[in-house]
Amino acid sequence: MAQGKYSRVDGKKSSCSTATIVVVVGFCLVGVWMFMSSSAFPGQSTDLPAVTNKQKEVSTRSSSNSQFEDNSGDLASDDQENTNSDTNEVVESNSGDDSNTTESNGSDKNSNSDTSESEKNNNDSNQSETEKKDEDKKPEEDLSSEILKETNAQNRAFSTQADESASEKKSQNVYNWKTCNVTAGPDYIPCLDNLEAIRHLHGRSHYEHRERHCPEDPPTCLVPLPVGYKTPIKWPRSREQIWYSNVPHTKLAEVKGHQNWVKVSGEYLTFPGGGTQFKNGALHYIDFIQDSLADIAWGKRTRVILDVGCGVASFGGYLFERDVIAMSFAPKDEHEAQVQFALERGIPAISAVMGTQRLPFPSKIFDVVHCARCRVPWHIEGGKLLLELNRVLRPGGYFVWSATPVYRNTSEDVGIWEAMSKLTKAMCWELVVINNDKLNEVGAAIYRKPMTNECYENRQQNDPPLCESKDDPDAVWKVQLESCMHKVPVDESARGSKWPETWPQRLESPPYWLKTSEVGVYGKPAPEDFTSDYDHWKRVVSKSYLNGLGIDWSSVRNVMDMRSIYGGFAAALRDLKVWVMNVVPLDSPDTLPIIYERGLFGIYHNWCESFSTYPRSYDLLHADHLFSDVKKRCKLQSLMAEVDRMLRPEGKLIVRDNVETIAEVEDMAKSLNWKIKTSYSKDKEGLLCVEKTLWRPTEVETVPYAIE
Repeated sequence: MAQGKYSRVDGKKSSCSTATIVVVVGFCLVGVWMFMSSSAFPGQSTDLPAVTNKQKEVSTRSSSNSQFEDNSGDLASDDQENTNSDTNEVVESNSGDDSNTTESNGSDKNSNSDTSESEKNNNDSNQSETEKKDEDKKPEEDLSSEILKETNAQNRAFSTQADESASEKKSQNVYNWKTCNVTAGPDYIPCLDNLEAIRHLHGRSHYEHRERHCPEDPPTCLVPLPVGYKTPIKWPRSREQIWYSNVPHTKLAEVKGHQNWVKVSGEYLTFPGGGTQFKNGALHYIDFIQDSLADIAWGKRTRVILDVGCGVASFGGYLFERDVIAMSFAPKDEHEAQVQFALERGIPAISAVMGTQRLPFPSKIFDVVHCARCRVPWHIEGGKLLLELNRVLRPGGYFVWSATPVYRNTSEDVGIWEAMSKLTKAMCWELVVINNDKLNEVGAAIYRKPMTNECYENRQQNDPPLCESKDDPDAVWKVQLESCMHKVPVDESARGSKWPETWPQRLESPPYWLKTSEVGVYGKPAPEDFTSDYDHWKRVVSKSYLNGLGIDWSSVRNVMDMRSIYGGFAAALRDLKVWVMNVVPLDSPDTLPIIYERGLFGIYHNWCESFSTYPRSYDLLHADHLFSDVKKRCKLQSLMAEVDRMLRPEGKLIVRDNVETIAEVEDMAKSLNWKIKTSYSKDKEGLLCVEKTLWRPTEVETVPYAIE
């Protein structure tokens, strides 16, 4: 201190006069008083306060995110350790620093020299302890604290120029949402309701008008809600009963009511579980197929099927009882809202048609393909449409055909049966069994696709022809159909040469054809990459999603993973009463065959276009680093409008992405009057969970190409 030279620390007598001593003592007392006044506020100390305040700030901000402390590491790919213990360590060091400071202040009353010496010792001690803790701390622990400190700007005393500039940019870029004015109204599907494009088609004989015709500039308006829309009925009750006001269409009930498809019952639409081929219930029909051919083995050998021309998808809805999932599809046609009924019931389905292009699925993936009076002319034009089913059917898989040519003797039916018999024989499909269901008065023929190329090589005529070797059976996006067949893989290490493991073992085991010599999506050997991804999503779901996001999972049934890799997220939800549509974007690694191999299902899609589903189809959408990828090619506002279209009111959107993209999505969600359930960031990565509301804009935007 400034007065230290006057103290008697050297043991010699002072030669000062009494007056001098009095003056010196007076100055000392004043100095002590001033020091005591300043040290009463440890935050203003010149040595320790910076550390103390910093630690207190970190502790406060960590507590605000306490519900994620065990889960925050889920944002990164590596395992996280002891985030809570790190926070506790900071709190304990804070209390120790405070008490030490207070005790040294009390001893300052005795002498200034003692104060100086004690302060010096305490500073040295604190410095050494801090250095020791810094040495003991792991790098990721320090990084975690810094992230928590920097990402909670509202706790800082001063805003930054970046914050101020960003805030001004937001105010200048207000999203001007409007409600879509289109002929389809609340049922608008942009790529299927592009009426202008449909008007310019040269023909419709191959169902071109039911195929996708996406507008060049995707809409940014919001689809209106049906009048009187209500929160959907929960599964499993929804399989039998939905609100009429949510899907207010009665035509199908009038046309198909006698076949027990759907009936109107007051404020409800009810589904007795019937269909054209199973008027007395889908479960009986499902068991009829199993009894006809034991090798079908629902829920064991057969796990994933394709249901063509599904109607209201009661067949797929009741296959859940047998641990089977069905990718059901039907066109948006005169069978008004059939796929919309299915989705409202909680049954997976998409709007699609067998027309001029390949289906959006890879080759050799479905265990069974089913057609019950699906109204597809399989036998015409060289069997082009049946050859497309051959492409997606696994070698050794079954085609179940339940249609009038199997069991009726009209001249038309007999003619179709003869043409089908000739075609399937030329395709080397084996007719395994024909059986009649006496209760429903229908019959079914079951064919089996070969597992070798022997039949192909021994055919007298190459008709249908084998595809050229350069033809890629897995290239499907807007690829025209070919009237040819691809050879069956013969290499034992190739996909399709063996049947997958039985369910549920296939869910957790890497496919046999993933090679350790191949590098996976995340840089590890492919089988290890698969396992690591699954472990990661199990940890994320159990630690964060199930309990940390405020989601009532009993209200969740229809789920979409908008950017799936190995299907790990869907696999981690296996024990919940949900189904997951795994979407593999066109510019992502082609891992969809892996997803099917493990007993899950999915589809290819370009997120710069609308998805082939009805509005309000999904309870939960999951987007892992999708938005940051999409914004490189198209407008985020268009994607957000599509998310709003697919998501039900009260539905949730979970976004995992970089912090910049998270901020953009959160701003758009707020502009849509959505509820922000969770917003969290760490290591430049963020997690956002938002909930859609019933809000619709009052301002209307007419979409010219969607108006009749």
